[in-house]
Amino acid sequence: MSSEVEKYHEEEKIGKTYDLRVVKRLLRYLRPYWKLVAVALTLTLITNVLVSLQPYFTKVAVDDFIVPKQIDGIWVFAFAFFGLFLFRFLFSYIQEILLNMVGQRVMFDLRNEIFTKLQRQEVAYYDKYPVGRIITRLTSDVDALNELFTSGVIDVLGDLVVIFAIIGMMFWLDWKLAIVSLITVPLLFAATNWLRKHAREGFDRVRTRNAKLNAYLQEFISGAQTVQLMNAEEKAKRGFREINDDYSSANIETIYYYAVFYPLVDFVGAVGIAFVIFFFGAEYLTGFSTSAQALTVGILASFIQYSLQLFQPIRDLSDKFNVLQAAIVASHRIFLLLDLEIEIKSPASP
Repeated sequence: MSSEVEKYHEEEKIGKTYDLRVVKRLLRYLRPYWKLVAVALTLTLITNVLVSLQPYFTKVAVDDFIVPKQIDGIWVFAFAFFGLFLFRFLFSYIQEILLNMVGQRVMFDLRNEIFTKLQRQEVAYYDKYPVGRIITRLTSDVDALNELFTSGVIDVLGDLVVIFAIIGMMFWLDWKLAIVSLITVPLLFAATNWLRKHAREGFDRVRTRNAKLNAYLQEFISGAQTVQLMNAEEKAKRGFREINDDYSSANIETIYYYAVFYPLVDFVGAVGIAFVIFFFGAEYLTGFSTSAQALTVGILASFIQYSLQLFQPIRDLSDKFNVLQAAIVASHRIFLLLDLEIEIKSPASP
Protein backbone atom coordinates (compact mmCIF):
# COMPACT_ATOMS: atom_id res chain seq x y z
CA MET A 1 0.00 0.00 0.00
CA SER A 2 1.44 3.34 -1.03
CA SER A 3 2.31 6.07 1.44
CA GLU A 4 -0.42 8.32 -0.02
CA VAL A 5 -3.09 5.70 0.63
CA GLU A 6 -1.73 5.04 4.12
CA LYS A 7 -1.85 8.74 4.92
CA TYR A 8 -5.41 8.94 3.60
CA HIS A 9 -6.58 6.10 5.84
CA GLU A 10 -4.44 7.01 8.84
CA GLU A 11 -6.38 8.39 11.78
CA GLU A 12 -5.16 11.48 13.57
CA LYS A 13 -3.67 10.82 16.99
CA ILE A 14 -5.12 12.54 20.00
CA GLY A 15 -1.87 12.92 21.93
CA LYS A 16 -2.04 14.91 25.16
CA THR A 17 -5.58 15.98 25.95
CA TYR A 18 -7.30 18.14 28.53
CA ASP A 19 -9.66 15.55 29.97
CA LEU A 20 -11.38 17.88 32.45
CA ARG A 21 -12.39 20.30 29.70
CA VAL A 22 -13.77 17.45 27.61
CA VAL A 23 -15.69 16.03 30.58
CA LYS A 24 -17.28 19.43 31.23
CA ARG A 25 -18.35 19.58 27.61
CA LEU A 26 -19.82 16.08 27.79
CA LEU A 27 -21.79 16.96 30.92
CA ARG A 28 -23.64 19.62 28.94
CA TYR A 29 -25.38 16.84 27.04
CA LEU A 30 -26.80 15.61 30.36
CA ARG A 31 -28.39 18.92 31.34
CA PRO A 32 -31.75 18.27 29.61
CA TYR A 33 -32.06 15.03 31.59
CA TRP A 34 -30.69 16.14 34.95
CA LYS A 35 -33.82 15.03 36.84
CA LEU A 36 -33.45 11.44 35.64
CA VAL A 37 -29.74 11.55 36.45
CA ALA A 38 -30.46 12.89 39.95
CA VAL A 39 -32.93 10.07 40.67
CA ALA A 40 -30.51 7.46 39.33
CA LEU A 41 -27.68 8.89 41.43
CA THR A 42 -29.83 8.83 44.57
CA LEU A 43 -30.82 5.21 43.95
CA THR A 44 -27.16 4.33 43.34
CA LEU A 45 -26.10 5.83 46.66
CA ILE A 46 -28.89 4.04 48.56
CA THR A 47 -28.10 0.73 46.86
CA ASN A 48 -24.42 0.93 47.71
CA VAL A 49 -25.14 1.81 51.33
CA LEU A 50 -27.31 -1.32 51.51
CA VAL A 51 -24.41 -3.31 50.07
CA SER A 52 -22.14 -2.11 52.89
CA LEU A 53 -24.66 -3.36 55.49
CA GLN A 54 -24.68 -6.99 54.33
CA PRO A 55 -21.50 -8.11 56.16
CA TYR A 56 -22.82 -6.54 59.37
CA PHE A 57 -25.88 -8.77 59.08
CA THR A 58 -23.47 -11.72 58.89
CA LYS A 59 -21.77 -10.55 62.08
CA VAL A 60 -25.14 -10.33 63.87
CA ALA A 61 -26.20 -13.74 62.58
CA VAL A 62 -23.03 -15.43 63.84
CA ASP A 63 -22.63 -13.65 67.19
CA ASP A 64 -26.29 -13.26 68.20
CA PHE A 65 -27.90 -16.39 66.80
CA ILE A 66 -25.48 -19.09 65.61
CA VAL A 67 -22.81 -19.09 68.37
CA PRO A 68 -25.24 -18.72 71.34
CA LYS A 69 -27.76 -21.01 69.57
CA GLN A 70 -30.46 -18.36 69.93
CA ILE A 71 -33.76 -19.02 68.17
CA ASP A 72 -35.89 -16.16 69.47
CA GLY A 73 -36.10 -13.38 66.91
CA ILE A 74 -34.34 -15.32 64.16
CA TRP A 75 -37.35 -15.06 61.84
CA VAL A 76 -37.49 -11.30 62.22
CA PHE A 77 -33.77 -11.15 61.45
CA ALA A 78 -34.20 -13.42 58.43
CA PHE A 79 -37.00 -11.24 57.01
CA ALA A 80 -34.90 -8.10 57.58
CA PHE A 81 -32.00 -9.72 55.72
CA PHE A 82 -34.33 -10.71 52.89
CA GLY A 83 -35.75 -7.18 52.78
CA LEU A 84 -32.24 -5.78 52.44
CA PHE A 85 -31.61 -7.85 49.30
CA LEU A 86 -35.11 -7.13 47.95
CA PHE A 87 -34.72 -3.35 48.18
CA ARG A 88 -31.24 -3.59 46.73
CA PHE A 89 -32.64 -5.49 43.74
CA LEU A 90 -35.51 -3.04 43.19
CA PHE A 91 -33.31 0.06 43.45
CA SER A 92 -30.70 -1.45 41.13
CA TYR A 93 -33.37 -2.33 38.57
CA ILE A 94 -34.87 1.17 38.50
CA GLN A 95 -31.43 2.79 38.43
CA GLU A 96 -30.36 0.66 35.45
CA ILE A 97 -33.51 1.57 33.51
CA LEU A 98 -33.07 5.30 34.17
CA LEU A 99 -29.38 5.34 33.24
CA ASN A 100 -29.97 3.53 29.96
CA MET A 101 -32.81 5.92 29.13
CA VAL A 102 -30.46 8.86 29.67
CA GLY A 103 -27.69 7.20 27.66
CA GLN A 104 -29.97 6.48 24.69
CA ARG A 105 -31.34 10.03 24.67
CA VAL A 106 -27.85 11.54 24.80
CA MET A 107 -26.77 9.28 21.92
CA PHE A 108 -29.84 10.37 19.95
CA ASP A 109 -29.01 14.05 20.45
CA LEU A 110 -25.33 13.56 19.65
CA ARG A 111 -25.94 11.58 16.47
CA ASN A 112 -28.38 14.23 15.27
CA GLU A 113 -25.82 16.95 15.94
CA ILE A 114 -23.07 15.07 14.08
CA PHE A 115 -25.34 14.26 11.12
CA THR A 116 -26.49 17.89 10.87
CA LYS A 117 -22.86 19.00 10.91
CA LEU A 118 -21.97 16.56 8.14
CA GLN A 119 -24.84 17.81 5.96
CA ARG A 120 -23.44 21.33 6.14
CA GLN A 121 -19.83 20.36 5.31
CA GLU A 122 -18.47 21.29 1.91
CA VAL A 123 -17.81 18.55 -0.65
CA ALA A 124 -14.03 18.95 -0.28
CA TYR A 125 -14.34 17.65 3.30
CA TYR A 126 -15.38 14.21 2.00
CA ASP A 127 -12.36 14.14 -0.31
CA LYS A 128 -10.07 14.69 2.68
CA TYR A 129 -11.71 12.34 5.20
CA PRO A 130 -12.73 8.75 4.32
CA VAL A 131 -16.40 7.92 4.73
CA GLY A 132 -15.51 4.90 6.89
CA ARG A 133 -13.82 7.17 9.41
CA ILE A 134 -16.87 9.42 9.51
CA ILE A 135 -19.15 6.41 10.07
CA THR A 136 -16.91 5.43 13.01
CA ARG A 137 -17.75 8.77 14.63
CA LEU A 138 -21.49 8.08 14.36
CA THR A 139 -21.27 4.47 15.53
CA SER A 140 -18.47 3.18 17.75
CA ASP A 141 -17.39 6.57 19.09
CA VAL A 142 -20.94 7.50 20.09
CA ASP A 143 -21.41 4.02 21.59
CA ALA A 144 -18.35 4.62 23.77
CA LEU A 145 -20.02 7.73 25.16
CA ASN A 146 -23.16 5.69 25.87
CA GLU A 147 -21.11 3.37 28.07
CA LEU A 148 -19.77 6.41 29.91
CA PHE A 149 -23.23 7.74 30.71
CA THR A 150 -24.82 4.37 31.55
CA SER A 151 -22.05 2.62 33.48
CA GLY A 152 -19.33 5.18 34.01
CA VAL A 153 -19.87 8.39 35.95
CA ILE A 154 -22.74 7.24 38.20
CA ASP A 155 -21.11 3.90 39.03
CA VAL A 156 -17.84 5.63 39.91
CA LEU A 157 -19.65 7.74 42.49
CA GLY A 158 -21.40 4.62 43.77
CA ASP A 159 -18.11 2.73 44.10
CA LEU A 160 -16.60 5.62 46.06
CA VAL A 161 -19.59 5.54 48.42
CA VAL A 162 -19.13 1.80 48.91
CA ILE A 163 -15.42 2.21 49.66
CA PHE A 164 -15.93 4.91 52.28
CA ALA A 165 -18.94 3.12 53.81
CA ILE A 166 -17.02 -0.15 54.11
CA ILE A 167 -14.00 1.55 55.67
CA GLY A 168 -16.29 3.35 58.14
CA MET A 169 -18.02 0.11 59.13
CA MET A 170 -14.71 -1.68 59.56
CA PHE A 171 -13.36 1.00 61.90
CA TRP A 172 -16.64 1.00 63.81
CA LEU A 173 -16.44 -2.76 64.39
CA ASP A 174 -12.73 -2.91 65.34
CA TRP A 175 -10.20 -0.21 64.49
CA LYS A 176 -7.11 -2.44 64.82
CA LEU A 177 -8.49 -5.11 62.53
CA ALA A 178 -9.52 -2.36 60.11
CA ILE A 179 -5.95 -1.06 59.94
CA VAL A 180 -4.71 -4.60 59.24
CA SER A 181 -7.31 -4.97 56.48
CA LEU A 182 -6.16 -1.75 54.80
CA ILE A 183 -2.45 -2.59 54.75
CA THR A 184 -2.61 -3.87 51.17
CA VAL A 185 -4.70 -0.98 49.81
CA PRO A 186 -1.63 1.12 48.81
CA LEU A 187 -0.52 -1.81 46.64
CA LEU A 188 -3.87 -1.67 44.84
CA PHE A 189 -3.56 2.03 44.17
CA ALA A 190 -0.02 1.51 42.86
CA ALA A 191 -1.31 -1.19 40.48
CA THR A 192 -4.20 1.05 39.38
CA ASN A 193 -1.80 3.91 38.71
CA TRP A 194 0.35 1.59 36.57
CA LEU A 195 -2.74 0.60 34.60
CA ARG A 196 -3.79 4.23 34.16
CA LYS A 197 -0.46 5.23 32.64
CA HIS A 198 -0.54 2.51 29.98
CA ALA A 199 -4.25 2.16 29.23
CA ARG A 200 -4.78 5.66 27.86
CA GLU A 201 -2.24 5.27 25.08
CA GLY A 202 -3.58 1.80 24.32
CA PHE A 203 -7.15 3.02 23.88
CA ASP A 204 -5.96 5.81 21.63
CA ARG A 205 -4.23 3.25 19.39
CA VAL A 206 -7.29 0.98 19.32
CA ARG A 207 -9.61 3.82 18.28
CA THR A 208 -7.12 5.01 15.69
CA ARG A 209 -6.75 1.56 14.12
CA ASN A 210 -10.50 0.95 14.23
CA ALA A 211 -11.27 4.11 12.27
CA LYS A 212 -8.50 3.28 9.80
CA LEU A 213 -9.93 -0.21 9.32
CA ASN A 214 -13.45 1.14 8.71
CA ALA A 215 -12.14 3.71 6.23
CA TYR A 216 -10.25 1.05 4.26
CA LEU A 217 -13.26 -1.28 4.21
CA GLN A 218 -15.59 1.46 3.00
CA GLU A 219 -13.33 2.49 0.14
CA PHE A 220 -12.50 -0.96 -1.18
CA ILE A 221 -16.00 -2.41 -0.78
CA SER A 222 -17.68 0.54 -2.49
CA GLY A 223 -14.96 0.43 -5.17
CA ALA A 224 -14.94 -3.36 -5.57
CA GLN A 225 -15.71 -3.14 -9.31
CA THR A 226 -12.76 -0.81 -9.89
CA VAL A 227 -10.46 -3.11 -7.90
CA GLN A 228 -11.49 -6.07 -10.05
CA LEU A 229 -11.15 -4.13 -13.30
CA MET A 230 -7.63 -3.09 -12.28
CA ASN A 231 -6.81 -6.68 -11.19
CA ALA A 232 -5.78 -5.30 -7.78
CA GLU A 233 -7.42 -7.92 -5.55
CA GLU A 234 -4.15 -9.22 -4.14
CA LYS A 235 -2.91 -5.72 -3.41
CA ALA A 236 -6.19 -4.91 -1.65
CA LYS A 237 -5.93 -8.10 0.43
CA ARG A 238 -2.36 -7.32 1.46
CA GLY A 239 -3.35 -3.81 2.49
CA PHE A 240 -6.31 -5.07 4.52
CA ARG A 241 -4.18 -7.76 6.15
CA GLU A 242 -1.70 -5.10 7.32
CA ILE A 243 -4.40 -2.85 8.77
CA ASN A 244 -6.26 -5.77 10.33
CA ASP A 245 -3.07 -7.08 11.94
CA ASP A 246 -2.27 -3.62 13.25
CA TYR A 247 -5.74 -3.35 14.79
CA SER A 248 -5.51 -6.80 16.38
CA SER A 249 -2.09 -6.03 17.84
CA ALA A 250 -3.37 -2.79 19.40
CA ASN A 251 -6.25 -4.68 21.07
CA ILE A 252 -4.00 -7.47 22.33
CA GLU A 253 -1.54 -4.96 23.76
CA THR A 254 -4.34 -3.23 25.67
CA ILE A 255 -5.72 -6.55 26.93
CA TYR A 256 -2.26 -7.47 28.22
CA TYR A 257 -2.36 -4.74 30.86
CA TYR A 258 -5.71 -5.93 32.18
CA ALA A 259 -4.57 -9.55 32.08
CA VAL A 260 -1.82 -8.53 34.51
CA PHE A 261 -3.93 -6.16 36.58
CA TYR A 262 -6.92 -8.37 37.46
CA PRO A 263 -4.94 -11.37 38.82
CA LEU A 264 -2.74 -8.90 40.71
CA VAL A 265 -5.82 -7.38 42.39
CA ASP A 266 -7.07 -10.86 43.36
CA PHE A 267 -3.66 -11.75 44.77
CA VAL A 268 -3.45 -8.56 46.82
CA GLY A 269 -6.97 -9.16 48.09
CA ALA A 270 -6.07 -12.70 49.19
CA VAL A 271 -3.01 -11.36 51.01
CA GLY A 272 -5.20 -8.80 52.80
CA ILE A 273 -7.62 -11.51 53.98
CA ALA A 274 -4.67 -13.62 55.15
CA PHE A 275 -3.46 -10.68 57.27
CA VAL A 276 -6.93 -10.37 58.82
CA ILE A 277 -7.10 -14.07 59.70
CA PHE A 278 -3.55 -14.05 61.11
CA PHE A 279 -4.22 -10.99 63.26
CA PHE A 280 -7.51 -12.45 64.45
CA GLY A 281 -5.70 -15.64 65.46
CA ALA A 282 -3.09 -13.68 67.39
CA GLU A 283 -5.69 -11.53 69.17
CA TYR A 284 -8.54 -13.98 69.70
CA LEU A 285 -7.25 -17.54 69.75
CA THR A 286 -4.19 -16.76 71.89
CA GLY A 287 -6.19 -14.54 74.24
CA PHE A 288 -4.02 -11.41 73.89
CA SER A 289 -6.85 -9.04 72.86
CA THR A 290 -6.65 -5.80 74.79
CA SER A 291 -9.34 -3.94 72.85
CA ALA A 292 -12.40 -2.64 74.63
CA GLN A 293 -14.62 -4.74 72.39
CA ALA A 294 -13.36 -8.30 72.28
CA LEU A 295 -13.01 -9.83 68.84
CA THR A 296 -15.64 -12.41 67.94
CA VAL A 297 -16.07 -14.97 65.22
CA GLY A 298 -18.86 -12.83 63.79
CA ILE A 299 -16.50 -9.86 63.48
CA LEU A 300 -13.98 -12.06 61.67
CA ALA A 301 -16.67 -13.27 59.26
CA SER A 302 -17.84 -9.72 58.57
CA PHE A 303 -14.28 -8.48 58.06
CA ILE A 304 -13.58 -11.18 55.50
CA GLN A 305 -16.72 -10.12 53.63
CA TYR A 306 -15.82 -6.44 53.98
CA SER A 307 -12.34 -7.13 52.61
CA LEU A 308 -13.79 -8.89 49.58
CA GLN A 309 -16.29 -6.07 49.07
CA LEU A 310 -13.58 -3.42 49.44
CA PHE A 311 -11.41 -4.87 46.70
CA GLN A 312 -14.38 -5.27 44.34
CA PRO A 313 -15.21 -1.54 43.96
CA ILE A 314 -11.50 -0.73 43.65
CA ARG A 315 -11.31 -3.25 40.83
CA ASP A 316 -14.54 -1.85 39.38
CA LEU A 317 -13.00 1.62 39.39
CA SER A 318 -10.30 0.31 37.06
CA ASP A 319 -13.05 -1.01 34.76
CA LYS A 320 -14.74 2.37 34.87
CA PHE A 321 -11.37 3.92 34.06
CA ASN A 322 -11.38 1.67 31.00
CA VAL A 323 -14.78 3.09 30.01
CA LEU A 324 -13.71 6.63 30.82
CA GLN A 325 -10.56 6.45 28.73
CA ALA A 326 -12.42 4.99 25.75
CA ALA A 327 -15.06 7.71 26.08
CA ILE A 328 -12.52 10.52 26.40
CA VAL A 329 -10.67 9.39 23.27
CA ALA A 330 -13.96 8.97 21.38
CA SER A 331 -15.28 12.35 22.53
CA HIS A 332 -12.10 14.10 21.39
CA ARG A 333 -12.58 12.72 17.90
CA ILE A 334 -16.27 13.66 17.88
CA PHE A 335 -15.53 17.20 19.05
CA LEU A 336 -12.80 17.56 16.43
CA LEU A 337 -15.47 16.87 13.83
CA LEU A 338 -18.06 19.16 15.43
CA ASP A 339 -15.54 22.00 15.81
CA LEU A 340 -14.41 21.96 12.17
CA GLU A 341 -15.02 25.25 10.42
CA ILE A 342 -17.31 25.09 7.39
CA GLU A 343 -15.23 26.74 4.67
CA ILE A 344 -17.97 27.02 2.06
CA LYS A 345 -21.39 28.07 3.33
CA SER A 346 -24.62 28.13 1.35
CA PRO A 347 -26.12 31.61 1.05
CA ALA A 348 -29.23 32.33 3.11
CA SER A 349 -31.12 33.41 -0.03
CA PRO A 350 -29.71 31.46 -3.00
